[in-house]
Amino acid sequence: MKITKIETFVLKVALGKERFYSSQCAFPERNSLLVRVHTDDGICGWGEGGQYGPAEPVAACIEHVLARHLLGEDPRDPVMLWERMYCGTRDFGQKGTYIEAISAVDIALWDIAGKAAGMPVSRMLGGAFRDKVAAYATGCYYRGEDYLDFRKQLPKLADEAASYARDGFKMLKVKVGLLDVREDIERIKTIREAIGEDTRLFIDCNHSYNAATAVDFARRVEQYDIGFLEEPVVPEDHDGYRRVRSRTSIPIAGGECEYTRYGFRDLLLDGCVDIAQPDICASGGFSEWIKIHALASALGVWVIPHVWGSGVALAAALHALAATPPFPHTHNPIP
Repeated sequence: MKITKIETFVLKVALGKERFYSSQCAFPERNSLLVRVHTDDGICGWGEGGQYGPAEPVAACIEHVLARHLLGEDPRDPVMLWERMYCGTRDFGQKGTYIEAISAVDIALWDIAGKAAGMPVSRMLGGAFRDKVAAYATGCYYRGEDYLDFRKQLPKLADEAASYARDGFKMLKVKVGLLDVREDIERIKTIREAIGEDTRLFIDCNHSYNAATAVDFARRVEQYDIGFLEEPVVPEDHDGYRRVRSRTSIPIAGGECEYTRYGFRDLLLDGCVDIAQPDICASGGFSEWIKIHALASALGVWVIPHVWGSGVALAAALHALAATPPFPHTHNPIP
């Protein structure tokens, strides 16, 4: 089997009045990059990348740089081809766009390998421990024209949060970081009151704080039973991560802005997180997921894949989760 053609598809959907905001930016549209790899056997594989910024640079990287490493090769060798792509671009592409591009291609190659073998990718990864996972809702972004008007937002925030609980979600992840820390604390208080005590609550800061502010915020919201605090400081600040982690009882999560086993090696060995969050469509695809998960599990760190994309990204994450061993192992019942 040989790779004969590689296609890229830039996806964009304008949100219009439905735009929303995190601590970092406005979201006037949703965008991503899909890749389809063709073979001479007629089997095609799909992958995804390019969700973190403009998708066009990722498409250009695949078309003009990576394709020459792939055409004519056997797609059933994804790990070998990953190393070839990475070694061919590592001098200028150790993080960011090039790794997103490699991720998209790698997912497509695993898709082909699974189809050719007649197996789901979860079995190719070692076998499924589960056939379903619990989903959490992600919401409570800053919304509408009055998103900076704190007092106007609170009633809307309470209504939105309560709607997730009514819809049956047992877990909810919410946003903070765009406004003053005191207002962030009021947001969390409002949300907790709206969803009650039975719904688990996670907080995503999108690296909006410095370490001192993050510690102050974390200590003030501990009373609201927070499941994890995600990206409290910028991804480069490993010392800040350690400071926050050592000064709060809330588990610290991070890693959606980290790349490959090399980046996660440093994040983990520096003691930054309790929960690692590699995005399979950005951090290196399935081939790197295996290595990142092995590093994390050896160090006793929980791994939850970050997902921000289309159904292709979601499907990839579900296969990875299916093949993830129970953590801790006592969750694995003895037959």
